[in-house]
Amino acid sequence: MFRHLGWLVGLNYKSSSKRLPDAPAQLKPVAMLDAVQEIAIYIHRFHNLDLFQQGWYQIKITMRWEHTEYTSVGTPARVVQYEAPDLGSDDVYGVWRIDDTDNSFSTQPFRIKYARQDVFLSIMLSFNLSLAGYEGLSSSAVLLKFELMHAPISGNRSDLQAALDASPAAVHEFRIPPKALLGLHSYCPVHFDAFHAVLVDVSIHISLLKAASYTHPSKVPSDPSIAEGVGGESRSGSNQTSGHVATADANGIMLLKSLLAARGILLEELQTLSKAIDQAIDLTDFISKMDNLNDSFLQENLVAADDKVSGQGKPQNGLEKANGASDTRTGELLHSLSRGAVLKSFNSLGDQVLYLWNTFLKFHRFNKTKILEYLRDTWAKDRRAEWSIWMVYSKVEMPHHYLNSGADEASNNGGHRRAPTLWKLTDDPAQIAATRAELHRRSIAQMKINNGSIQDLHIFGDPSSIPIVIVERVMNAPRRTTSENSYLRHFDLINAPGLLSGSGSESVNKQSGSSSSKKGRILKIVVFVHGFQGHHLDLRLIRNQWLLVDPKVEFLMSEANEDKTSGDFREMGQRLAQEVITFLKKKMDKASRSGSLADIKLSFVGHSIGNVIIRTALTESIMEPFLRYLYVYVSISGPHLGYLYSSNSLFNSGLWLLKKLKNTQCIHQLTFTDDPDLQNTFFYQLCKKKTLENFKHIILLSSPQDGYVPYHSARIDMCQAASLDFSKKGKVFLEMLNDCLDQIRSPHCENRVFMRCDVNFDTSAYGKNLNTFIGRAAHIDFLESDTFVRFIMWSFPDLFR
Repeated sequence: MFRHLGWLVGLNYKSSSKRLPDAPAQLKPVAMLDAVQEIAIYIHRFHNLDLFQQGWYQIKITMRWEHTEYTSVGTPARVVQYEAPDLGSDDVYGVWRIDDTDNSFSTQPFRIKYARQDVFLSIMLSFNLSLAGYEGLSSSAVLLKFELMHAPISGNRSDLQAALDASPAAVHEFRIPPKALLGLHSYCPVHFDAFHAVLVDVSIHISLLKAASYTHPSKVPSDPSIAEGVGGESRSGSNQTSGHVATADANGIMLLKSLLAARGILLEELQTLSKAIDQAIDLTDFISKMDNLNDSFLQENLVAADDKVSGQGKPQNGLEKANGASDTRTGELLHSLSRGAVLKSFNSLGDQVLYLWNTFLKFHRFNKTKILEYLRDTWAKDRRAEWSIWMVYSKVEMPHHYLNSGADEASNNGGHRRAPTLWKLTDDPAQIAATRAELHRRSIAQMKINNGSIQDLHIFGDPSSIPIVIVERVMNAPRRTTSENSYLRHFDLINAPGLLSGSGSESVNKQSGSSSSKKGRILKIVVFVHGFQGHHLDLRLIRNQWLLVDPKVEFLMSEANEDKTSGDFREMGQRLAQEVITFLKKKMDKASRSGSLADIKLSFVGHSIGNVIIRTALTESIMEPFLRYLYVYVSISGPHLGYLYSSNSLFNSGLWLLKKLKNTQCIHQLTFTDDPDLQNTFFYQLCKKKTLENFKHIILLSSPQDGYVPYHSARIDMCQAASLDFSKKGKVFLEMLNDCLDQIRSPHCENRVFMRCDVNFDTSAYGKNLNTFIGRAAHIDFLESDTFVRFIMWSFPDLFR
């Protein structure tokens, strides 16, 4: 049933195939040309990001045509263990195998014991998918399926394989579109799902290859007086050409064009890879022979056939069937062509492509690390373009100053001076943003996505259900006011008593931004802070995506306020500040012992009121020496301006109950009921402090579907109700808004990036329930979905490195 193969050698085999029946005596056999897709899959490394369970794991791979029955699958053609794992280790058991019942390949089982563990599998396998069963070349895509098999650790290993085969723990599928089947070299990370967060480094390489020619019996024609033969001759010897022969020859022309395109792609990719990794590959002799090939069919007739078929002089995709009109024009041209010329050209081209393919596989074996790095970098650069389907970009100017609407802003001739922009009652910003995203979602549903890259079916499987991210880049404006008493005073860390211990303290740069001129490690730390009644692992999906962008980052999942989010924000801020300082000391001391420390990049990610806790912690005196190292601040639905204006009546009722029944202090502070004078409230005073000024980059994530946090508060933006409120309440709100924006537009960071990202989830998946009705579903989706995070981080990777 299974083929167990050796470790250190490449082994080729062909799957068994049924013998074709003999041609009926009354029919003359027709020479047929066959091609095969060879798809090579390199499984380099299995990296455990966030598997919840220890145990034995195994990766199972299958492949099939998309629009055919499941029986039309790819068959494993060769397997190479190009580096040997440690066979004496207890973390690897057994061997890889091929299952003939479903034509699947499975890696050897390996044991996962801890987070961020690496298992180097170092296996190359290739699948062959024959085109012989199609009427011409297929326009179907190929589906590549990875299954993560799991079995718990037990003393009895004899039952291990049976436990692994029981059912997959997670599945990740990819679609290889027809355009990619002529030739492709691509990095393809496998992540499985949010509950089985891993990174499997995979690269995929594809080429169209020649298969051996064979004879196939002609079909019995509908007109018995016409029986096709070789070259389109009838049994009576006439020159009449039947529709069947024309179709067969048209398929031959398409196949030749495809092989010609595959040769060009493979040759170009080899030259590109050689140049990219700075490793020479000698193709001079091959190119010389290819240029000297005197084949009139390839040089003249094939080009003419392509011009006639396309009608525009442009080559068509060889894996897309020509329409009926093109088939007719090709059939007319084929009267003058010889089957012998077709077969000769087919064999010549097929040999050339096979030579280049084997040359690439050999070249890859000796340069696998550099090639993988190059393909990974290319993949990362292409993310923004590929995922731009769900990203909408715009730029807006930051206003110099939102004007107060109260009587103190009255003009000289009496009358009130209102805000520069007069709101209409129907101009609800949240509703406008939601409508804009919904229109974009409808346009995606009508798109025909036809790119030539490998498509992740977690995203491309149902494109209209993927979150829409509207990215608003806010262009800076001059500061409204300047202050001599900046909250940041440029302290040197080594001069702050008690902050550092050990000789490594002198290695920290004394001037912010000078790390580029000194050698040494940059210590990158990201602190994740949960929201109200949250858990320290709430933001793990965002942490995992950040680790994919920058594996060297150190992270702190804050636990200081777990089960303590009902009290005073000041107390929560003190606990967080102390937790961060303790973590920083530990990591700085460790970095100093292992070498010089050039700089520190301290970033924060907060969800909901976790953002308020972060800003409060930054006001603590023990944090002051570290403020100069603040790098990126990512706010996820944070109520930065509190709940002074909240339109969600149901949620407001819940806040009222929390205040009345449980006397929750932080809710009083959020709703500005912690002091009778609004200017003495916690939030008003917090906005006066420079909590945002020192971050290099600021990203605010909001959602118009989130009913838990006011839309304007999460965006630090103007509120419609406040602009029409001439009371002291409106004045206080505008002061808070201007204070926050003044910090963001501060010249402290000349190249600061300030973005507002509206995330619009697919509400059709929510159904009708209480969570949807009160707006909680979208608020929690920020924690349970990582697609929007992937879009943002890979579209702006430099912000997260």
